[in-house]
This record gives sequence, C-alpha cells and structure tokens, in this order.
Amino acid sequence: MKRTLLFFILFILTFTSSVQALSWAYPFVVWNGNVYEVKEEKVLANQIGEEIGEVKTKPNDMTGNFYGNASNAYPKGTKYFHINNISSKNAIAVEVGDNEWQKAVYLYKAPFHWMDIFTKILPILVLIAIIIIVFILFKKRKNK
Repeated sequence: MKRTLLFFILFILTFTSSVQALSWAYPFVVWNGNVYEVKEEKVLANQIGEEIGEVKTKPNDMTGNFYGNASNAYPKGTKYFHINNISSKNAIAVEVGDNEWQKAVYLYKAPFHWMDIFTKILPILVLIAIIIIVFILFKKRKNK
C-alpha cells in the first residue's frame, strides 16, 4: 500500500506541467516595424485617413515574441488607419468597432524577429523560382 501511494505521488509530481502566460502591461499594435501603445483616446471619424494595414499575427503568450503586424489585444484583421494631420511615425488609429477608432501612440522600434525577413524574402524567392522554371521550359521548347 505504501509503495503504491509513493509511486502515485511520484507519478503525479513527475508528469504535472506548469502553466504560465504573459500578462501584458498595455494593449499594443505593431505596424511597419514600430510598436504603438493603444490609448483610451477616441479618434473621430473626420480625423480618419486612409487604411494603412491590419493585424496579421499574434504574439506568443509564453515568450512574448512577435513579428510583422501584430497585436496583443486585437484580433487578426483589425485595421490600422492614418490620422489626418498627424504623422504615422507618431500615432495611428486602430479600429475597435464599427466606426470607432482609438489612438495608438509610437513607443519604440519593434525587436528583430527572423520571420520578418522570411515573410519579405519568400515572395521574392518564389517569383525568382517561377521565372527560372519558365525560362528553362522555354529553352527546352526552343531546342526541340
């Protein structure tokens, strides 16, 4: 009986996993390699300019790492807009609802992540591969 109880306790201690997740200090969005903190300040419809991007990725809840246009608070597809008469280097508007926007102010340059390069280079590599394949096929056809 004692052996079974000891085995059971060791089994539970060995195979339990701890759960952890980051708690973010503030809601943020990343656009064009810059991190913006989303403030409570509303942006009026007449101040909204053109659409400049959208949330495409979410940060890793365990490590906090993120790449591309990411947000810790808004779902993928959330749109970013230029605010009239304000440089996008200083602030942008984040769509938080139907005809509702909040101001996001620039904090710092986003940290480097290898996926930033991969997502920019991959389309170029695919295009080059397609061009090479078409060129080879054209050459083979011409030699026949």
